Amino acid sequence: MLFWVIAAVLTLVASLAVLLPLAAKPKSKIAGSGHDLEVYRDQLSELDRDLARGLIQPAEAEQARAEVARRIIRLGGEEKLDSPTSRPASTKLRLISAAAVLAVPLISWGTYARLGSPDLPSQPLSERLAKNPGESSVDELVARAEAHLSANPTDGQGWDVLAPVYLRMQRFGDAANAYRNAIRLLEPSSDRQSGLGEALVNADGGKISADAKLAFEASLKLDPSNPKASFFVAMGLAQDGRKDEAVATWQKMRAGLPQGSPWLDAVDQALARAEAPQAPAANGPSKEEMEAAASMSSEDRASMIAGMVARLDEKLKLNPKDAEGWMQLIRSYLVVGDAEKARDALNRAVSVFGPDSEQAKKFVAFASSNGLEVAE
Repeated sequence: MLFWVIAAVLTLVASLAVLLPLAAKPKSKIAGSGHDLEVYRDQLSELDRDLARGLIQPAEAEQARAEVARRIIRLGGEEKLDSPTSRPASTKLRLISAAAVLAVPLISWGTYARLGSPDLPSQPLSERLAKNPGESSVDELVARAEAHLSANPTDGQGWDVLAPVYLRMQRFGDAANAYRNAIRLLEPSSDRQSGLGEALVNADGGKISADAKLAFEASLKLDPSNPKASFFVAMGLAQDGRKDEAVATWQKMRAGLPQGSPWLDAVDQALARAEAPQAPAANGPSKEEMEAAASMSSEDRASMIAGMVARLDEKLKLNPKDAEGWMQLIRSYLVVGDAEKARDALNRAVSVFGPDSEQAKKFVAFASSNGLEVAE
């Protein structure tokens, strides 16, 4: 009810602020013009007296009399314009403006009453957080937990409950902070350590950082059969180029997984990628080609290098999954001073592996480190 009272008062004040100037009558100039006419008559009388006393010349008196006469004529024209018969258009315009001003709040209120929800009760955050948790949304529950932890930052159990929720909401930085608080306030556990590692990996775009690796290793010390920690440790080995160790870790992990485990599919896919046969790499110039290039003239050498770069480009079209070949092609174009082709090669490489892939990030970092300007 208070809302409607405030809205009505504000609407009334806004309407009056516009209506009062429109309703005011224009000030009449008739009384003022009568006084001006008396002044002009006195000026004419004064001219006659000065002329009679010889204070001014007849020609000067005539000029002054003509000027006063012009002022009197102009004053008479203003009185005609200010007469009631000359103001119907102005009155009509004020009436139209007043109607328009009144129509705005009336139409607005009528539209809201028909299409809006004037009877819907207010829902302040404090009341929403105080209602039955079973009737609350996830965001409301998280807000309630955050308010509780803000007032009770040493509640380790609260951080322990909130951390995996943050992880599912993809708030990875908050999840890592919550896991650290839970580990600090409670005792370290395998699940908390592996959760911390997973949050760090996701926050870093899939890269197994040193902190994430330490968290997974700590998790496995507490529980060697933790599937999440085992999986990410193997992924870290694969990212470091230790593919055989990664495959062995995944195979050992798979052998110990129970039937129906959600990690079976993830392990099978990782093994399929790791054990897939690699196409021949797109090699650069051979030692013989480099020795031959050293004995050539600068023009012939440039032509030979351009031919080798072109062949490398063609090989990559046949084998686009050769990550090392793409980096070699980008470097080769930069060496010969063709930044545009280097940028084109970078874009093609990113397109092949996917803009959000870890390999694409490596391509961009490699190109930047070799002096290629890369758009963010």
